Amino acid sequence: MLNFEFKNPTKIIFGKGEISKLDKDIPAGAKVLMVYGGGSIKQNGIYDQVKNALSEFDVVEFGGVPANPEYAILLKALEVIKKEKITFMLAVGGGSVIDGVKFLSSAGMPFGSILTLPATGSEMNSGSVISRPETKEKLGMGGPGLFPVFSILDPEVVKSIPERQIANGITDAFTHVLEQ
Repeated sequence: MLNFEFKNPTKIIFGKGEISKLDKDIPAGAKVLMVYGGGSIKQNGIYDQVKNALSEFDVVEFGGVPANPEYAILLKALEVIKKEKITFMLAVGGGSVIDGVKFLSSAGMPFGSILTLPATGSEMNSGSVISRPETKEKLGMGGPGLFPVFSILDPEVVKSIPERQIANGITDAFTHVLEQ
């Protein structure tokens, strides 16, 4: 085995029921923007778990981040951040939602994530890809300030994913390994 050193500033919280402890990793008094995708979290119980865990926080929601996070949609979320004076963001979704939140956090706002579909590694890296359909561009970004503060990985969440989504996630993960 080769020697190596590894440093990842993201706190990984793995295990069944860990979403319920979410409030312990968000700064006291934070105003939270909860960002999610198409709404499947409202059908599989994750939404309710997150809302219960955040009951002591002022939470604003922003849903509808598409499978390839789009610049124009994220600018709408940025308007919400400014208007509502958000101080912490929470990505609840897969790599696309997390990438979108990374883009929004790039001015220095901290964020955490609850992973719902393992595939890209976005829950523990600083990379992000944002799409601009109007210019037919997919632009990558990254840097030391774009790691999630924490990421919750609950295997019960993965168990709730439809088989087709699991297959897509495995394919996506394999492709990202080949890219590296």
